[in-house]
Amino acid sequence: MTGSDPSSRSALATLTIPAASLASDPLLALIASISPPYQTNVSISKKEPLSLQSGPDTITHRNAILRSLCGMALHNALDSLGSAASPILFLGGHSASSFAGASPESAMAMAGISSWMSVASSLRDGGVEEVQTLIGQLNDYLNGRSFLVASSGPTLADFDLYLAIVGKAGDALEGMAGGFANTRRWLEQCDASLGDLVVVAEKNAVISKLPVPVVPDGLQRKARPLPVFFFGEENEASAPAASSSVAAASSSETKGKTKDNKAASDAGGELTDEQKKAAAEKRANKKEKKAASKPKPDTEPAPSDDITISALDIRVGKILKAWEHESAEKLYCEEIDVGEDKPRQIASGLRPFYKLDEMQNRTVLVLCNLKARSLVGFPSHGMVMCASNADHTKVEFAVPPEGAKIGERVMFEGCEGEPEAENKVAKKKMFEKLAPDLKTDESGVVVWKGKKSVTSAGACKAVNGMANAQVA
Repeated sequence: MTGSDPSSRSALATLTIPAASLASDPLLALIASISPPYQTNVSISKKEPLSLQSGPDTITHRNAILRSLCGMALHNALDSLGSAASPILFLGGHSASSFAGASPESAMAMAGISSWMSVASSLRDGGVEEVQTLIGQLNDYLNGRSFLVASSGPTLADFDLYLAIVGKAGDALEGMAGGFANTRRWLEQCDASLGDLVVVAEKNAVISKLPVPVVPDGLQRKARPLPVFFFGEENEASAPAASSSVAAASSSETKGKTKDNKAASDAGGELTDEQKKAAAEKRANKKEKKAASKPKPDTEPAPSDDITISALDIRVGKILKAWEHESAEKLYCEEIDVGEDKPRQIASGLRPFYKLDEMQNRTVLVLCNLKARSLVGFPSHGMVMCASNADHTKVEFAVPPEGAKIGERVMFEGCEGEPEAENKVAKKKMFEKLAPDLKTDESGVVVWKGKKSVTSAGACKAVNGMANAQVA
């Protein structure tokens, strides 16, 4: 798989790795060594910087290179190694080439992977004390989750963060992770799965002509962990947000549990059933007293089921500039005027449906109160709204009527109220709850539960009048 290997001439991309990076970055070396020769031609250089050349495009950012290698058109060899490695899903089964126009869950998974890899990069630049803080944070986050993003196996993000933790903590990791059961379970699973990948790399070493990556030791080696059962119902919506709050303090309830665990540790073993029951009753009593001491509001808050489409901030926008994403073949990057001081940057999976010149100066509808997130390395803050058929083979813009003002908010008949804050929309999953009823009617008009969209110039429609379509 080197530059002189004739079998590599038809490779999709050329990866140039500095010799120093090959020795110091085990994840990069590992993925390079197991990348199939028909996909990637690997060249080791003493002078050239790290880069991935695919056609006319060149990527130089390490994290973007790793995601691109695992998400090429022939990604199946890296996103599901099958029986060779247990299997391993580097992108959680969501390839970078397909997620952009796919489900919100796929987009969230990819955003989560990108966000957690950024955490790993920050950790490598920080101190050992940050590892201890992160281990505690992970213990809370991994309660009810198998891995960092929704997947049946460790992803690129899991391996990257695991190796960052191990590389920074060294021999101190055993003591740091001792009292955190969820984090330790995750560390052990990553370690065991990484061992499987090293075996694959060893088998490929003769073909790839690359040295087998040297992976630093993690926890004290134990028997392989029990299988992890994945039901696909993990709460993925909070993954990017959780990864950005590494330094946040633990909740008071978690602190209470930590004290109980410490008591058990001081006693030399696990809590008895009686002790667990007594500790639970103590926490419950403390909660009741705390709740009773709080002043009650004059009116009870409305239940979450009562939210209406007015919670969403949908505005008239104009695409000022659009260009193709450098590494995601289905993504356009756009600058859109939504009536703010400066244009919004938004990424949209519209390349299969619109030519680039059809994107320029287009008036569209934009959902503005979504939290900003990274889509394959591009910072996206909002969503261009489109109508689509059931199997997503036909997609067309949802557009305002001629004469609607840029920045004007789109309302719906009988639904008054101010839009909710971005954090609340994400936390309460408001868009996910409201989106199933956001459609076009028989005339192609955008409606929510049959209530027509309203602007100062009239109703909004699917640009070509697509009827009875989903709008998102």
